[in-house]
Amino acid sequence: MFEAAIYCHRRDALRRRMGAGLVILVGASEAAINYRDNPYPFVQDGSFAYLFGLQQPDLIGLIDLDSGEEVLFGADPDLETRVWMGDLPSLAERGQWAGVARTAPRAEVETWIARATAQGRRLHFPPPYRGRTVLRLAALTGMAPAAVEAGASIDLVRALIALREIKDTGEIAEMERALATTDRMHRAAMRAARPGVAEFAVVAALTAEAHRDGLQLAYPAILSRRGEILHNHDHSQRLATGDVVINDSGASSVMGYASDITRTIPVGGRFRGRAHALYETVFAAEAAGIAAVRPGVPFVDIHKAAMRVLVEGMADFGVFRGDPAEAVETGAYAVVCPGGLGHQIGLDVHDMESLGEDHVGYGEGFTRSTLFGLNRLRLAKPLAADMVVTIEPGLYFIEPLIEQWAADRRHAGLIDYPRLRALIGAGGLRIEDEVLVTAAGGRVLGPPIPKTCAEIAEVMEA
Repeated sequence: MFEAAIYCHRRDALRRRMGAGLVILVGASEAAINYRDNPYPFVQDGSFAYLFGLQQPDLIGLIDLDSGEEVLFGADPDLETRVWMGDLPSLAERGQWAGVARTAPRAEVETWIARATAQGRRLHFPPPYRGRTVLRLAALTGMAPAAVEAGASIDLVRALIALREIKDTGEIAEMERALATTDRMHRAAMRAARPGVAEFAVVAALTAEAHRDGLQLAYPAILSRRGEILHNHDHSQRLATGDVVINDSGASSVMGYASDITRTIPVGGRFRGRAHALYETVFAAEAAGIAAVRPGVPFVDIHKAAMRVLVEGMADFGVFRGDPAEAVETGAYAVVCPGGLGHQIGLDVHDMESLGEDHVGYGEGFTRSTLFGLNRLRLAKPLAADMVVTIEPGLYFIEPLIEQWAADRRHAGLIDYPRLRALIGAGGLRIEDEVLVTAAGGRVLGPPIPKTCAEIAEVMEA
């Protein structure tokens, strides 16, 4: 955790952005894999972690916007807990860590909320994304479970986004600690990705690096020679010389700050033939995206700048013809890149998106496009100093997508479908880094994780 004063300051800042009422922040509970005592690795709710810092399950924080009073609700460890889990801190101790002077048993939260409701005060809670949280909020507020999501406070959502999307120096340092582990994960994957090796063995190698540092993955690793499947979690195939393998993986820090890095690995150590030119196109697109990062620039413009570089590179293959700007503005580019350029990152790998992707990524003056591909852009609004975003262009040769567009003659004046069909089987390629928005532009966070052809070859051939 950070010092208690950090969390006190954050809660004060939240109060200054809000009106009257009572803020209810329900921390995460453990989620059972197949029975209660066999849970998934615990991940705290991002907003609760931001305001209270505590990484233990089944906590609830209340912030009274009118009186300024704060209460942490939970349970002290009982004998049963001590038998199975050993000595754990008391609720009062955890409150001290978060700078909360008043703590109370979890059952008492109902009394506080019932009193506020009886007084006609407004209840503020963020939209829940887990079924158990929905049921808990329904029980606390008296709402029907089906009405809970609609009852979430937009004022609270906007305040949380405004605070959480601007990272302080402590948060940046924590993210870079996670990236130091992620660097070793990706190097281990490059060394392990040899002809004849199963994909799951490469995943094991990178996961071991996270565990070696006492960390867990920020999200399930995406590692596959079928990189054209955008979120491919199947690791059953064996690698062969000439394959290109997407490795999208990152560690989560002790305090829950995520990392998210993608590298494309040439099995055999070097990109061969068309794979080399395709990779250099993606590399150039990422460089263009990073170079365009600066305060005040709408992220949708950065997305389009990177997509134009992809179009220009694919024009060398004869895939696109005509004006590259037209291919971007009409959405023709999306036949080879149907996803968005990136997203915010912090305590969540897609930071704050549980609060509503449009609230996080769009806002006043920006609405989501209806164009295929561009409608998947998670972030469009102008960047601000000290935001952290991912830049992750890619090329994906998805046979059903290509065949459907060809059958529909979609953008036929801009796309040469016979040339594009010739690239089916090339798989997918992506490069992704985390970029801090600075007054001068953008700074790639973390150590330099190998990404030039020469750097990757050096690691793989060592």
